[in-house]
Formats: sequence, C-alpha cells, structure tokens
Amino acid sequence: MFENNQPLAERIRPSSLGDIIGQEHLTGKDKPLYKMITTGRIPSMIFWGPPGVGKTTLANVIANEVKRPFFTLSAISAGVKDVREVIAKAKFQQNVILFIDEIHRFNKGQQDALLGAVEKGVITLIGATTENPSFEVNNALLSRCQVYILKKLEEGALKKMIARAQDMNKGTAEFQVKVLEWSALLKLSGGDGRKLINLFEILIQNLDGRKEMDDAFVQKVLDKKMLLYDKAGDQHYDIISAFIKSIRGSDPNAAVYYLARMIESGEDLKFIARRLVIAASEDIGNANPTALVIATNCFQAVNLIGYPESRIILSQCVTYLASSPKSNASYMAINKAQHVVRETGDLSIPMHLRNAPTELMKNEGYGKGYQYAHDYEGGFVQQEYMPDELKGHVMYKPGNNPRENEMKNRLQKIWKKKYGY
Repeated sequence: MFENNQPLAERIRPSSLGDIIGQEHLTGKDKPLYKMITTGRIPSMIFWGPPGVGKTTLANVIANEVKRPFFTLSAISAGVKDVREVIAKAKFQQNVILFIDEIHRFNKGQQDALLGAVEKGVITLIGATTENPSFEVNNALLSRCQVYILKKLEEGALKKMIARAQDMNKGTAEFQVKVLEWSALLKLSGGDGRKLINLFEILIQNLDGRKEMDDAFVQKVLDKKMLLYDKAGDQHYDIISAFIKSIRGSDPNAAVYYLARMIESGEDLKFIARRLVIAASEDIGNANPTALVIATNCFQAVNLIGYPESRIILSQCVTYLASSPKSNASYMAINKAQHVVRETGDLSIPMHLRNAPTELMKNEGYGKGYQYAHDYEGGFVQQEYMPDELKGHVMYKPGNNPRENEMKNRLQKIWKKKYGY
C-alpha cells in the first residue's frame, strides 16, 4: 500500500512557486517573492508565521527557482560550529543560500556568527521563526534582513492541500477516499498545513476498506493517534499547565519534573523562561519581589547561554519560584482595576493632579492644591488621588504573607481608614 516511507507532507512539498498554496500576498504575480524570483535578486530575509504555513517550503522553492546552492540548518540542533562550517563552504561557491529553521532558538553568540557573512554577502540568509523577530533576532542581524509575515492557512487553502495530496497519489486507492465532512479535520489541523497532511495520512492508513470519511471517523481515529506525534497538541498545554500549577502550589519536585519533560520534548527554552517571568509576578508578586528579578535574569541568561547549560539556569529559577511564598494580590489588583475602567470609562482626572505646563492651564486650575509628598514628614501627605466617582474603591489587597503584611501595616498606619482592609 505505502511503499514510500517518506512522510506524505514531504512527498507533496511544492518545488515551484506556482505550486505554493496560500500566502498569495507574497507569492502572487507582482508580489514580493514573485518579483525576487523573476529578477533573481534574493535578499536576506526572515519568514515569520505560525507552524505549517510554508516557511520551509518557500525557502526551498526560492533556492530551486533561482538555481542557487542551498544549505539548511535547524537552530534546535545546530551550533556556532555548524554555522561556521557552512560559511567556510560558501566562500568557495557563489550565491549560497543558508536556510535556518527556528532561528529564534539561536542565542546571541550563534546569531553573531552569521552577521559578518550576511553583511559581506558570503551567504544569503533565509530564517524561519514562529516568534516575533523584533524580540528574538539581534537588531544588527535583523536590520540586514527583510521580514515577511506568513498568514495562517484559510479553509480553502487547506482543502486544496488535501486535493493536491490525492491528485499526486492517484495510483493508491486509499487516497481517493471521499471527505464527506471537513469540520473535525480542519479544526484539529489548526490552520497548520503540515499537520493537516500528517493527520490525513494517519486517516488513510486506518480506513480499513472505507471509501468515505466523516467527522465521527476522523475524531475516533485521531483521538487515539494525535498525542503520539503532536507535541504541540493538548499534551503540550497539559504539561505547561501542570508546570505552572506545580510552581504555584510550592512543589519544586513536581515543577522540576515537568521542566525536564518539556526540555526532553524539545520545548523552546525561551518559551519556558518567559512563563517563569509571568509566574514570578502572577503567583509570587510582592510576597517575594526578588522572584521577578531572578526570573528576568533567568530569561536573559537563557538567551545568552543556550542549550544544554541553560537547563541548569532554568532549574535554579524553577526551584526558587516553587519554594517562594505566594501571592496573587498584584494579579487580582490589575484585574479589578481594568474591570473598573471598563465599567466607568474615562473619568475626569482630579484638577490638583493634572499637569500644568502653560500659564493658561494654571489659570484654569490645573495642578492647584497639589501637595508634593516629599515636602512632608515621612514623604507622605493625605490627599485624594482617585477620580471623585471612585473614592473609596479598593483595587489592591495585600496578601497574607510576611512581606505583604509589612506593606499592609504601613498603608493602614499612614492612610488610617482608607486602607483599613
């Protein structure tokens, strides 16, 4: 039945611009990539978009169409040595294109190794990333690349991909199955073309003589198969959920276990580090303000160091956060404040708090009566800061922990009843 062991997604990958499905804003006639290929002038560029929308395919097509030497590296497994080896080979060839998948996973040192070769034209770089390159790619390297945004594939494009797979496998009876309902298959693909084709391949391998497939069949087969290959599916979200809840629940053993699960599955370490920065404020907050400092430093260190050493830095941060006292008071405060703003709209700022940079504004009473706190004993004076309509509203309630109890006692001492809680 299936003599070719190559995945279906690879077998049907387009080799020419005319075969590309979707991304017409880049590939259509007189659009940027169309113009590049027809003129043969290929700049260094970065493709930014969600998984499975054609970033790798476009890079391959560009190299194929302009007949230029093509090297490819994955930032998951490649290091500075690999980059330098490609650059060394490129010096003995002309017009070399280097494609780097998931370039956002390269740390600063790895990205810097590319800079000189890109700047001198030794290589033309095509990078692919699912993360905003403004945050994940060095400014010096980014300034030498054009950034193109790839869009999530729409329903029509996804159906065309299935039709292409069927058309290219006319000699295999199973591929001619009739799709009666699309809802489940399209929903499970999530707009990811590669994932869609992988799912379709699993389905045709489980037809057992069926000539048609509906949503019930799709759901039945894929419920059993999905987690076996899709680390970006529900299991991905279950693990990150368990990870954050273990930190919140002050269980460093469980937290570091789930950290190891994510590392072993190839999770982006910067994604993990970003979640730690969020947890440091959302779940620890002012119960231990140092947690945010450590989490932020962890994120910066992961960017500088890279794998495998950064796993140690992550472990230190995870165990520290999990062992810290907890408070969600800051998280609850901003939620309450935003709710009040949405309910009350743009209330007038009290006149004494308004800025008065001109004489006219002063004459209108802007800033009149404002009391400068530093002029008073202890750097504090009682005056109203809220709009008149919100006097007495409480947004921030300090948590019940030693650090925030100190804050609560101070607020009660200086404000009396206003912060009586």
